[in-house]
Order: sequence, then structure tokens, then C-alpha cells
Amino acid sequence: MLHLPLMVTARLDLVLVLVTLLSLWTRLSGLGYPGAVVFDEVYYGQFLSLYMKRTFFIDDSGPPLGHALLALGAYLGGFDGNFVGNRIGAAYPCSLSVWSLRLLPALGGALCVPLGYLLTLELRCSHLSALGAALLLLLENSLIVQSRFMLLESLLIFFVLLAFFSYLRFHNAPGRCWSRYGWLLLSGVSCAAAVGVKYTGLFSYLLLLGVASLNSWKLIGDRAQSHMSVCVQCGWKVLCLLVVPVLLYVFWFYVHLSVLQRSGPHDQLMSSAFQASLQGGLSRVTRGQPLQVAFGSQVTLRSSAPRPVPCWLHSHKANYPIRYENGRGSSHQQQVTCYAFKDVNNWWIIKDPARQELVVDSPPRPVRHGDIIQLVHGMTSRLLNSHDVAAPMSPHAQEVSGYIDFNVSMATQNLWRLEIYNREAESEEWKTIVSEVRLVHLNTSAVLKLSGLPLPDWGFRQMEVVAEKLLKAHSGSLGWTVEEHRYGTSQEQKEREAELHSPTHIDVDRKISFWSKFTELQWKMLTVKQEESEHKYSSAPLEWITMETNIAYWLHPSSNAQIHLIGNPVSWGVANLSLLAYQLLVVLYLLRRRRGFKDLPDDAWQRFASVGLLCGGGWAVNFLPFLLMERTLFLYHYLPALCYLYLLSPALLEHIHTHLLSSGTSRHVLSVCTAAVLMSIFLSYWTFCPLTYGNPELTANQLQALKWRDSWDILYRRR
Repeated sequence: MLHLPLMVTARLDLVLVLVTLLSLWTRLSGLGYPGAVVFDEVYYGQFLSLYMKRTFFIDDSGPPLGHALLALGAYLGGFDGNFVGNRIGAAYPCSLSVWSLRLLPALGGALCVPLGYLLTLELRCSHLSALGAALLLLLENSLIVQSRFMLLESLLIFFVLLAFFSYLRFHNAPGRCWSRYGWLLLSGVSCAAAVGVKYTGLFSYLLLLGVASLNSWKLIGDRAQSHMSVCVQCGWKVLCLLVVPVLLYVFWFYVHLSVLQRSGPHDQLMSSAFQASLQGGLSRVTRGQPLQVAFGSQVTLRSSAPRPVPCWLHSHKANYPIRYENGRGSSHQQQVTCYAFKDVNNWWIIKDPARQELVVDSPPRPVRHGDIIQLVHGMTSRLLNSHDVAAPMSPHAQEVSGYIDFNVSMATQNLWRLEIYNREAESEEWKTIVSEVRLVHLNTSAVLKLSGLPLPDWGFRQMEVVAEKLLKAHSGSLGWTVEEHRYGTSQEQKEREAELHSPTHIDVDRKISFWSKFTELQWKMLTVKQEESEHKYSSAPLEWITMETNIAYWLHPSSNAQIHLIGNPVSWGVANLSLLAYQLLVVLYLLRRRRGFKDLPDDAWQRFASVGLLCGGGWAVNFLPFLLMERTLFLYHYLPALCYLYLLSPALLEHIHTHLLSSGTSRHVLSVCTAAVLMSIFLSYWTFCPLTYGNPELTANQLQALKWRDSWDILYRRR
């Protein structure tokens, strides 16, 4: 029977609500200011414009989820992609909602504060420690700056903290509570999202897997657990922390490739098959080409080598020098190169060595794997040749030339065996775009390849092509793909030249599978790096710890108003001292435990070790790898590691208060010192607020006073 009135009882953590509201206020207030492009918004804004126009691009700094989230905010704000902010300080148009572009990163950054509070509680620390962690995150100027713009670090940190909070919530829940597996699933989803935003999220994901593995190992040794219970829990961990993240990671790419279907600026980095699957670009050129390559086919051959640039097998009416600058001689035959641009001299004709005809029969005779062929240069009629003459830039390899009979007892060696190395059958036909082939020189068994070295001025700075033994050659540079293809119909040279100059199109669509596109795109993202140069605000990882560097994000065009990525110096120092103090305590405890002294009860030791594993380990895995990286690095790369130290600091302080200080006086002194440090952190935050929000404008003298370190680059105009 229903009893009235119905009553609902709810428990509300007012401290959590308060820090959440304060976090939202510090991150979201005045989000549309400045109404101009800020630092890396130049970089992400260009990709966002391409995304909104569904144009394909590659970003080697991370997977596509981050761009998709930025595009979601832009879509909700009505952005059509027509504005491309290609310089810092470029004003956004009045019709564009700058607030919506920056909304999701700001929300992610704001939610990091309550997540830090909840995560500290899950580490079995007190509510005061949780409040301390939240305040450190709340008052960190660099986190605020990075959250308030169209950047990805705040989203990365949010997903990382959510992953660890969800996993600890699962781990701490009662064993018979089936609802806890929802937290485990959320942890796996968050891990996939963190890696999907930036590849540096992989560091924290691996740490979480390590923590889960240690917990599973302890679970296996727990004799109180039944075999079935152990198997179920370990199975759920494998499913939620391994299978689900992998599937979601692939799903991010599926969405990315489904949305970005139009030809774009990075097409040339991809294979011919990939390019032909996009709308426009190569697909307009290759539309309706014959699929089977036949004797008499006219083709362009694109190198499969990813570096240094995409290029096509090429020849022209210029010979190798009789002697090179180093004194070595050449064959003086016609140059064969790899040219990085579309050109009529990229066309070759597939010839049957037993026949003289250079046209396709009716019906066409397809070329198959293992066939012996000759390649005739379309515009000069020279046969592709190789011989035992050293290549110009790679003397260990053979020269490749267009054969010219100089009557010097240098016989023609122009037969090549076709090998389709992605074939599915031994007698497979050579197909346009789809087939990846090797051309093996019949006389010497050397393979036609791109060396990647540029020729000197006599070779017009085009790429060198050589023939090299298969065992010595790098497999990635051996492949060639037919990109443009037509059936030749003209036997006479002049008619053939006119035919090669004329385009062909027929309406036919050609697609490749998602898995082929996914694997190729993933490989390109990991291997093809954009050319990097030294940046004015780049820095070394060791400079981050002592905050010797800053980044000027934005400067008002006519005043001293500006925004800098500068951390809170006081809380930065607290984080460093906490890390050092924890390391010293660990060494001291371990030495004393080795000598048989147990200073802590087992549960306190476990809690101390768990805090160190997660917080100290989190700092280590997010900082130490950067010491080994040879790439341009910036201060914001340190922010994920810094967040772990902000979780460590109050937990360590609580440990000292509870287990190392016994007298009431010493604890009272510690409390007073803690309050003084918190007040200093707030004053430091308030002092640097003008550089965090760009408002209010400061005078040159005031800006000079904020230059706490000589290495900081603070800009100002004297009036």
C-alpha cells in the first residue's frame, strides 16, 4: 500500500558543490575574451575549419577525438568553417560565437577540480585533504589559461582524472556490489577518450593498467575469494580496461573517416587508393580508369615510400653527367628520377618484350604477377634500364636510366619482373591503385626503389631512383602503385604525346575498406612527422620543474593587456617540495622496514604506498618520457604531471600530520603553516590574474614587477 507523503532523503557534499561552482566561475567567466586567435588556436582552428567542411587532414600530434570534440562545440555554436585564423591575434568575426568554440575545453578544465576532490577521497584521504587538492587545482593559473581556449590539454586531464576516479571507485566498492562494474566500464571509456584526445594520454593509461594488474595479482592470491569470483573480476577488467578502450579507439577513427570524406591538403601523404576514396582531388583524375593494367597501358607510377615526399617515376631529356663532382663516372644515359609533382613526363607505357606494339589489344591482355615487362617512357620512348654502374648519390646501388645506345659495348638491360606483393593469388592481375608492386631487374635481381636522396642541380633537385638488392633495400621504399591509367591507342610518337597530354574521366566510384584506411592513417600518424623548427617559446623538460619558462599566448594590439601561460609559483613550489619529501620518506621507511622497524600499521603503509604509486607514478610517467623525446616541447606538456603532484601534496601533508607528528603543539604549528601556505597560493593566484585573464590592463611598471624570473618573457609597451 502506498504511504503518503513520499519522502526523498539526499546527502549533499556542500564543499564539493562550492569548489565546483568556483571552478566553473574561474574557467567560464568572460570566456569569449579575447575575441582573437590565441597561440595554438591557430593550429587547432585550421583543423577545425577543415573538420566543419568535412575535409580530410592528418594531425600527427594525436588521434581524432580531440578534434571531434572541438568540432562539436563549434557545430553547436553555428560555425561553418569559413573562418581560418592563420595568425595569432587575428580577430574572430562578430558573427562567430567564440564562447562556443572554447566551451568544451573550459568545461573539461572546470570539472577537473571536483574530480580532484573526489579522487583524493577515493585514495582514502580526509575531506580536508580533498579540499586541499581541489584548491591547488582551482588556483593554478596555468590550468586556468589552458582551459579557457580552444586547446586539448584540459580535456586530456579531465579524462585521465575521470579514469582513475572511476577505477578507484570500482576498486573500493564492496565485492558483492554488481553496480561497481559500471565504474570499471566508465574507467575504460575514459582511458579510450584520454588516448583519443592526445597520444600522451597513453602514459596514464599504461599506469592505470599497471595498478589494475597489481590489484588483480593480489586478488588471485586471496584465498578467501572463490575461483569463480577471481575469474569473473579478472575477466571484467580485461573486457573494460583492454577490449573496450581498443574498440572505442578504433571507433574514434571510424567517425573521423566517416565525416571527413572530401579531398584536403594532406592527401599527398596517403596512398593512391586512399586518395581515390575521397571526394574530389585524385578521385576526379582517376575516375573511371581501367582497373586491369594491360600490355600497352599508359600509367603513372607513384612511390609507396612515405618519405621524403610523395613522388612519381619520372624521366626527361637530360642525361647523367659523364663524371660526377667526386670523379666517379656514369653511363651518361637519360636520367630517371622521382618527381614530386604531376607532369606529363611521369607517364610510362607497359610493353610486352616479345612485341613492338605500344597499344592495348582488343581484348586487352592483362599483366599478371610474375610477368616480364618493359617500361617505355611515354614522351621520349626510352626504355627503363639498369646496369652495373653506381648510382649518382647512392654508390652502393645501381644506376637506373633511360637506355641510350652510345655504341660503347654497354648492352641494354631493360627487362623487369613484376611482383605484386599484396596479391591474394599467384596469378593475380595488376590493378590500378589497388596493387602494390615491386619491379625486379631481371639481369641483376635488384629492385627499383626510391633512395630518398635529392639529386644536385644537374638533376633539377629531383629524387634519386636506384636499383638495389632486395636484402639491402628498405621494404617501405620498394613499392610502386599505378595511380593514373589509360589504355594506349596511338602507336606513333607524336600521336602518343598528344594522347598523354589529354585527360580522361568516366563516372565510376572506387572505394577501399575502413580497415585499410584505418591502418594506413594510423601508420602515417605515427611515422610521418610534420617538419618541426625551433620555436621561440619551446622549452626543455627540466625547465618546467623550476618554472623557468613561460609562453606569451596573446597580446592586445594596442595596449599592455596580455595572456601568458605561467603557473602559480607558490603552488608549483609546494608540488616540488611534496615530491621530494615523499621520495625521502619512502627511502627512510624502506630502510627502517628492512631493519625490522615498522613505523606504520599495515593499512597506513598500504595507503601511503597507494598514494605514491598513483600520484608519484603519475608524475613520473607523464614527465620522464619527455626527457627522451626529440621534438619541440612546451610548458603545457607538463600540466598532466603537475596535476598528479597537486593530488600528492595534501595526501602527504595528512600523512605527516597523522603519523609523524605526535604532540598537539607540532600539529598546531603544521596547521598554521598550512593555512599560511594556502593564503600565499591564493595571493599568488590573484597577483597573476591579469596575465591569466588578460584583464585588467597593467602598466609597464606593473608588468615588470610580475617578472619574478629573469627568464620569463613578459611583453609591455612603454608610453
